[in-house]
Amino acid sequence: MWSKLFIAPIKGYQYFSKMLPASCRYYPTCSEYAKWQFEFNRVDKALTQTTLRILRCNQLFAGGIDYPIIKYQAPKIMELSINIEVKYWLVPQKNPYFYLLKNFNH
Repeated sequence: MWSKLFIAPIKGYQYFSKMLPASCRYYPTCSEYAKWQFEFNRVDKALTQTTLRILRCNQLFAGGIDYPIIKYQAPKIMELSINIEVKYWLVPQKNPYFYLLKNFNH
């Protein structure tokens, strides 16, 4: 519930930032990184990770690829639905942490 409160202004920013030249030093962009953090983490952790990411987005850091790292617990087999749509890919880092990658066919 709280995450939607934080995601709405990010989506608004993304809408208007499409009209400006790209300036983020990282992939995914800082706003996309923040959106993914709020979708998968608690608000306090997402806010902390997003703030640290924005502070790194300057000339003192090289930039590059910086996927969010999330803690994920797989659902039980009985909780899975029949129609599964893959929006994100989870790449194992250290159990129970995963890199979060977006499925571009979505």
